[in-house]
Amino acid sequence: MQTSLPDVPRWAVLAAHGAALTVVPSGIWRILSAVAHVPLNTTATAARHDNLELITGWWYPIALTVVSELLAYLTVGLVAPWGEVIPRWVPWLGGRRIRIAAAVLPAGIGATVLTLLWTYSLSMIAAGRSIEGSVNTGLHMNAWQQLAFWTCYGPLVLWGPLLGAVTIHYYRRRRRTVRCGNDQSHRSAPDRPAQS
Repeated sequence: MQTSLPDVPRWAVLAAHGAALTVVPSGIWRILSAVAHVPLNTTATAARHDNLELITGWWYPIALTVVSELLAYLTVGLVAPWGEVIPRWVPWLGGRRIRIAAAVLPAGIGATVLTLLWTYSLSMIAAGRSIEGSVNTGLHMNAWQQLAFWTCYGPLVLWGPLLGAVTIHYYRRRRRTVRCGNDQSHRSAPDRPAQS
């Protein structure tokens, strides 16, 4: 199984995989804190002891982690064959070419939103404020808890820029192949093998 396309440079492959990995530490932090009850956040621990429901259930941090990682893993599709042609095992759509805009528009919007969201959110937390700007963040942590938090959530600042860089590369690479006539995604006819 081919993991990346031959015309994709190494930096783009590393950036795509890096984007997918930026989400893993925060997911581990969420699951350890909310599900395994590791005291990574004093407020969360206090809320549990007061029988307050801090989140909507034990499943929520797991679902959020899985969905976040699946979305982050889509970045790998921008450098892999399944990002240009839907795999044949997908019912009704398998084997069809993916239009450039169908990948670039959601990825571009996602990169912009993620860059703004995580840069703003983590800047506010670092300044001792909540996301809406109030002075109390609700995150009361000692030194080792702060180290764990920033180690786990700090990489999220890279998710948007890495996705953005890979998206720009994907767009340029795919446009180049369309102009050269090697890409059939702009046609409604089925794929034809390249003639030599």
